[in-house]
Amino acid sequence: MKIYFIGIGGIGVSALAQYYFKGGHKVIGSDLVSSEITNSLLKMGVVVKIGLPIKKDIKDSDLVIYSPAVGKNNPGLKIAKELKIKLLSYPEALGELTKEHFTIAVSGTHGKSTTTAMLALVLKKGGLDPTVIIGTKIKEFGDSNCRVGKSKYLLIEADEHFASFLNYWPKIIALTNIEADHLDYYKNLNNILKTFKKYISHLKKDGLLVINGDDKNIKKILDKKSKFKINKYNLKQKDSKKLKKILRIPGEHNIYNALEVLTVARALSIPDKTTFKALSEYKGAWRRFETIQTKPFILISDYGHNPTKLLAGLKTAREKYPKKEIWCAYQPHQYQRTYYLFKEFVKAFRSAPTDRIILTDVYDVAGREEKGIKNKVNSEVLAKAIKKKNVIYVEKKKLLKYLKSNITDNIVLIIMGAGDIYLLVDELRLTVKEKRKKMN
Repeated sequence: MKIYFIGIGGIGVSALAQYYFKGGHKVIGSDLVSSEITNSLLKMGVVVKIGLPIKKDIKDSDLVIYSPAVGKNNPGLKIAKELKIKLLSYPEALGELTKEHFTIAVSGTHGKSTTTAMLALVLKKGGLDPTVIIGTKIKEFGDSNCRVGKSKYLLIEADEHFASFLNYWPKIIALTNIEADHLDYYKNLNNILKTFKKYISHLKKDGLLVINGDDKNIKKILDKKSKFKINKYNLKQKDSKKLKKILRIPGEHNIYNALEVLTVARALSIPDKTTFKALSEYKGAWRRFETIQTKPFILISDYGHNPTKLLAGLKTAREKYPKKEIWCAYQPHQYQRTYYLFKEFVKAFRSAPTDRIILTDVYDVAGREEKGIKNKVNSEVLAKAIKKKNVIYVEKKKLLKYLKSNITDNIVLIIMGAGDIYLLVDELRLTVKEKRKKMN
């Protein structure tokens, strides 16, 4: 089967592309820009074209799969319709797979990627040989966001944006937490709660819902009439202390993630000994408080892109490095998110236990911004609203120079955001090499 992917550089879409490629199908795709992800696909042998889709590449395809981020006027969509080729969005295509497997879906506003990654290692170590499709790269799987197993088990990261997870039909749902996010789509928390409630109703009588018992919003969507089983966990249970001791990744939020994994593993009859060993060996996921280097300054890359995630990351840094200066270079992701969560961002940055926060220009998500939204908010306005001397705004084009000129050896620098700010990491590595040359 020949499958064409529009927006193949997306973290979820690229995982699905690998799934089909590793399954022996002919895979070709396109994206507007090259990236780490498109480059890694090319190395695997996947055909990736940079630019808009063209008819020559799409013709003879049996299926066209497109990213939810792709605009309605994308020529690839028009070509597929014109040629009468089966057309599915990424969530629709993944949804078809969930019906064919024993699917375990990890959902929630925060912690999905880390929880899915940890659970993937536990399932593998427990002998369940899962297929895994996740929104980050896992070091233990060769820095890949896809693992193809031979068993009935499919483990997925189930995203709530655009209500994508309503396409999925899992046997087990692991629900980490629920908060207000993606308000460009949902508009308010009430709509988010309604959608999550509809999602968990996809569980059948023999299904299982694993939930964070400490999360107040999850409690709001539970229905006493539900026929599926519900297993809860919370931070007070005795396993919390043991997990804190063995986990390599810091932060209270990761204790919660590990408790979720432990609860799911027990439901699947995986021995605790196996689970704890796998969790103790977990090295962390790509851009999830990922330590890039420790000398001459500590450099961390993090994906945090909403108030709760960024604050959790900065608190974790202070907890891990109590005697060092904590700096954060933050790129807000999407004008709409910044606008709708403006007060929450201000509150988070004001309470952040950091020595310096450098806000740079908002990452503009093409095709997903409301008309006129850019006139309502920007990073400079956000920095002024925070009203703290240690919070400044630096233009994106000047950010690298600023960091190179001001960074010292006693600093922990966190490069944070879901946009392209992660590209600075490689540039700053070069800075380290330059310093070492001078020292020698």
